[in-house]
Amino acid sequence: MEHLHEDDATELAEIFHLLGDASRLRIVYACLGAPISSGVLAEGLGLSPSLVSHHLRLLKAARILTSDRQGRQIFYSAVDDHIRDMVRDMVVHIKEDHGEDTE
Repeated sequence: MEHLHEDDATELAEIFHLLGDASRLRIVYACLGAPISSGVLAEGLGLSPSLVSHHLRLLKAARILTSDRQGRQIFYSAVDDHIRDMVRDMVVHIKEDHGEDTE
């Protein structure tokens, strides 16, 4: 059995902690497709621009999102396919009918 090194486990736990916030998770999900600006994110998600900016800083620092400046605007997207696949796979997972009894 392969073991997860403690440092790696800590870093991974921090990523999951960040994604444990519903607003941050919605922001990441919105960034999985085409790059998107913070203003469009704020408007589309019904969040304040300052809150979106705060979350974007945290997500960028954790290497979940990346940014690309185009003129005066900054566009955000998932840092790589690992992030895209993980989030999309988990969305599919929660929407699956697992055939479990809900009583």
